[in-house]
Amino acid sequence: MTKPRVVIVGAGFAGYHAAKTLSRLARDRAEIVLLNSTDYFLYLPLLPEVAAGVVEPSRVSVPLSGTLDGVRVVVGEADRVDLQNRWVGFTQPEGDRGRLAYDRLVLAVGSVNKLLPIPGVTEYAHGFRGLPEALYLHDHVVRQIELAEQAQDPAEQQARATFVVVGAGYTGTEVAAHGQLFTDQLAAQRPRLSIRPRWMLLDVAPRVLPELDRRMSDTADRVLRRRGVDVRMGTSVAEATADGVRLTDGGYVSTCSLVWCVGVRPDPFVADLGLRTERGRLVVDEYLNVPGFPEVYACGDAAAVPDLTRPGEICTMTAQHAQRQGKLVAHNIAASYGQGRRRPYKHHDLGWVVDLGGRDAAANPLKISLSGLPAKAVTRGYHLLAMPGNRARIGADWVLDAALPRPAVQLGLVPANAVPLESSSPEVPARRR
Repeated sequence: MTKPRVVIVGAGFAGYHAAKTLSRLARDRAEIVLLNSTDYFLYLPLLPEVAAGVVEPSRVSVPLSGTLDGVRVVVGEADRVDLQNRWVGFTQPEGDRGRLAYDRLVLAVGSVNKLLPIPGVTEYAHGFRGLPEALYLHDHVVRQIELAEQAQDPAEQQARATFVVVGAGYTGTEVAAHGQLFTDQLAAQRPRLSIRPRWMLLDVAPRVLPELDRRMSDTADRVLRRRGVDVRMGTSVAEATADGVRLTDGGYVSTCSLVWCVGVRPDPFVADLGLRTERGRLVVDEYLNVPGFPEVYACGDAAAVPDLTRPGEICTMTAQHAQRQGKLVAHNIAASYGQGRRRPYKHHDLGWVVDLGGRDAAANPLKISLSGLPAKAVTRGYHLLAMPGNRARIGADWVLDAALPRPAVQLGLVPANAVPLESSSPEVPARRR
């Protein structure tokens, strides 16, 4: 008899761990198919280190076929789901169309950059959600420092050596922290550059890392300011132009670099399904089932999962939630095939880590606030444990970065027109047609 098929759409934190856990629990009971636009799982938290030249890009890209035993990987972008007839349509990289019938379906389509109606932003800003954006930012930063060194006009030199990051959440804070260290190193190698590169971090929130513990926020703010980052809270971009940005406080900053890190929104693919949503995310019950379709599950950033620790609220869009929800989906699917009992999603916060580059970090494991080298040790230990592969290579990159100068060259692999903000690639495949 033909095995029932479980189709998982998306190989981000939720989809990858759903596939990995399900392959362990139910590979003998079901065929497991993972549909994703790339053949790798991207470890997003280390992208700022990729952009700063600390970690090689291939280190954060974990192969799907090499790490998911018993899982069939299909490379393609999901663009349609027929819930009545139970199949998923997709487009392969070279344009061919395909369908996957399913007995169980897991929607883990992730998130994309959050866009705001600010003039000029989509034309002149670049997001930071995927490997292409990190590679582009690395090249762009190196190029601007090189051009600043060559510039004869002091105003042009200052503009090219000024980098504006919008969004002081987890990603934006790390990008600015690593970026200042990176450009300081680049400037030290260029004695003809007479000014110090300047990084600005903007957010309408009252403090850095507003979603995290106040002590972590204070640590990050202190490190950023000590390092020379121009931190401006309660301020954002009112308009972006080819030559700079006008701020909401009326000021104007000449710059050639605008990095957009204001947050994420569910992938637009979710809206095409015709299912009930909350804040753009698929409504599910505490077992991660989509109401009315017991064979369909959703998890991660695309799902509005009830937060049982805070009645009436839904879980936030974090990698920690996505990974745990992916594992729970696998357990509940296995239970639907008679192996074990299904369980509701109820999490216990283990704390957060923020890598600020160099010897600096902020962490609160088990609610214990740490900073400096102890926080750095916890942060790097957490990332190594969370990585499903390439751990030795990442560790080697960290050791080499501590011992040797970073090679800073433009590879030119990702042109600016390949990473426009309005279509920045997420960690997972689904796209509006």
